[in-house]
Amino acid sequence: NWKRYYWLNLQALMQNLLKPEQDLIHIKYFTTRVSSPPSQVKRQGTYIEALETLKDFSIYYGHFQPNTKTCKKCGDIQDVPNEKMTDVNIAVEMLTDAFENKFDTALLISADSDLVGMIKSIIRLFPEKKIVVIFPPARYSVALNTVAKGSFTIGRKKLAKSVFPDSVTKADGFILNKPDRWK
Repeated sequence: NWKRYYWLNLQALMQNLLKPEQDLIHIKYFTTRVSSPPSQVKRQGTYIEALETLKDFSIYYGHFQPNTKTCKKCGDIQDVPNEKMTDVNIAVEMLTDAFENKFDTALLISADSDLVGMIKSIIRLFPEKKIVVIFPPARYSVALNTVAKGSFTIGRKKLAKSVFPDSVTKADGFILNKPDRWK
């Protein structure tokens, strides 16, 4: 059951993934806010508030755009949400950080092959920089693995060591509780 790892402290995870000689400078988290159902909106909101308690941490938002799909069998028409801007935001931030010399090695957690072009550009423009791709559990991209200077998959033990406590206290004293569905 992977849900127990949804309450993931990304700072703890990154610290657990670093080599001893590496320093964690900053984490950039890219996501899109869900708009329904209300229970999912609440869980995501609570999680984002927990992430906002972390130091040296920034959140970048994409958005969902409705995409009309027609069922080939019955002709039913539905709007299916299509995530937009996350890949672009990742590419812009990583390229900017490379140009501003903010990293020697960047760790990218993704299995999205749309990011291959960005990695190729960074390596071409800055051959001394390393991009290491970290694949989420049960996800993999041959294309990303091919262009990265290194790659590995996050294991269950690293995830287990990297979850927030069941309660996270914000700076104002408000207590955020791990959603019951994620226990």
